[in-house]
Amino acid sequence: MVKGVRFRELRDIGDPVALAQAYERAGADEIVFLDISASIEERRTLLDVVRRTAEALFIPLTVGGGVRTADDIAAALRAGADKVSMNSAAVADVNLLTEAADRFGAQCVVASIDARREGDGWRAYTHGGSRATPLDALEWAECCTARGAGEILLTSIDRDGSREGYDLGLTRAVVERVSVPVVASGGAGGVADVVDVLRDGKADAALVAGIVHDGVCTVAEIKTGMANAGLRVRGT
Repeated sequence: MVKGVRFRELRDIGDPVALAQAYERAGADEIVFLDISASIEERRTLLDVVRRTAEALFIPLTVGGGVRTADDIAAALRAGADKVSMNSAAVADVNLLTEAADRFGAQCVVASIDARREGDGWRAYTHGGSRATPLDALEWAECCTARGAGEILLTSIDRDGSREGYDLGLTRAVVERVSVPVVASGGAGGVADVVDVLRDGKADAALVAGIVHDGVCTVAEIKTGMANAGLRVRGT
């Protein structure tokens, strides 16, 4: 398990299974496990780690990275994942989203979109944020949901690991374009940032990593802050 800044300068921060269990005990609603180098290294996701993580959890587990075919999705689901996210493979063939939704249901098909600001808009990137695509991130989000994705995992490359706050403009723009849940990712620096992206960015959920990995705040503190701000939240 690693953490970086803008998808670079990765550092080892521990065992994913042990940390997943710890975060479940702390009150997390879901664990997201992303094999960030699988697409770059052209290999499939680490199913053994998925299996061991799923066996240790009762909360939902989303898995992504190295998914190229519907059979890869099936393997991840059999290993215990509740949802499977796709980025590079969906860009390569958007019909994969439709095939997956038809076979497994849209509820477990997540379109993962890594976006970087360009001018007045945002461009979608693949392969761990290393390859630009010709796709406008907002239009791509619409396309993904039209093709069967039941959820969007939206990561701001510009804000990833920066602790400068989520990209509220990007998040809000995608939320306004799609009718499925949007999970905001990239930039959380503290409790206030999570509140901001849920309230002002209109996200349905917020993904956090570094701030809990490094002990900046706890899941309980985040949820208390959300409740104090009048947001609906499941207690820890």
